[in-house]
Amino acid sequence: MIHFSSVHSIISYGTIFWGNSTYSSTIFKLQKKVIRIMMNVGNRESCCKLFKKLNILPLYSQYILSLLLFVVNINTLKFNSVVHSINTRQCSDLYLPSVNLYKVQKAVYHSGIKVFNCLPPRIKCLSSDMRKFKSPSKRFFLEGSFYTIQEYFDWNLLSNPSTGNLLKFIEQS
Repeated sequence: MIHFSSVHSIISYGTIFWGNSTYSSTIFKLQKKVIRIMMNVGNRESCCKLFKKLNILPLYSQYILSLLLFVVNINTLKFNSVVHSINTRQCSDLYLPSVNLYKVQKAVYHSGIKVFNCLPPRIKCLSSDMRKFKSPSKRFFLEGSFYTIQEYFDWNLLSNPSTGNLLKFIEQS
């Protein structure tokens, strides 16, 4: 209750805009420090299980969820099936326009599309209704408890040892 009233409200404010900045790693370290203090564990204790136990999203998972909610709210985005008529595996993905500038690639619009395209298909198909989409996607990020954005992009690789739980979660939902 303390975390959600004081820490979470400050961290979540504007996360969609500053979540991918260089300052986010410092804020994530502070978030882990608060979690350790709340759970009365040592500085060397891993916070991954603590985040799951408290049902708190790590900063980067919270950032990714904010991006997803932003993308789902935009009605002007096109799916690949609209852009071309060939039925491919990526037809349910959002069309990602090619850009050259690094700033544009890191921006909310472009990053949100990339994050959406990496979602599990069972969650992605719920994107037409925000109420149905929000709960399973939040459960997915609580189960995954991603510490980095790259870890989220690599969640479905078989070389990741934590993938087993996520694949079971996806099959169950």
